[in-house]
Amino acid sequence: MKNIAIFASGAGSNAQKIIDHFKQSDKARVTVIVCNKPGAGVLQIAEREGITSILIEKEAFLHSDKYIRLLKEQKIDLVVLAGFLWKIPANLVQAFPNRIINIHPALLPKFGGKGMYGHFVHEAVIAAGEKESGITIHFVNEKYDDGETILQERIIITPEDTPESVARKVQALEHQWFPVIVERLLTGSES
Repeated sequence: MKNIAIFASGAGSNAQKIIDHFKQSDKARVTVIVCNKPGAGVLQIAEREGITSILIEKEAFLHSDKYIRLLKEQKIDLVVLAGFLWKIPANLVQAFPNRIINIHPALLPKFGGKGMYGHFVHEAVIAAGEKESGITIHFVNEKYDDGETILQERIIITPEDTPESVARKVQALEHQWFPVIVERLLTGSES
């Protein structure tokens, strides 16, 4: 059985989809939720689902191995960033090489980098007059939104679209593809 850690900062809709995807699985399960924001919805999901949650402190996260030790104690096979807004420190990337993935709500390398998350991405996409957007699932390295791409899926942007409607279309892709890619990476299956 493979163990998944989900890092999230917000409501946790992608975390919930991944948890649901693996509920009946004999291959993998979500064993810990890591959050940097007290009161975030993802913590309520963890409590409701009976999953261990860890509320992390920034200095220890950025400048120690404390959380690396906790993840190793939990025998984590894959770290999944699902709306986690802090940059992952180099020591964590090195402790889990090619075992940390992120989902970004745009077609990287466009609209990535520091400060490009959530509605900021969708507003920038609309402002730039883009004809498409989508999701990028990628490995995490020491730079924002820079690791090797695993999957990109696209949506068409119409003249009537707003940042809110683009967000809904992109979130539908996230919910469809993120659990599938997590499973593929853990099991090598093409489900």
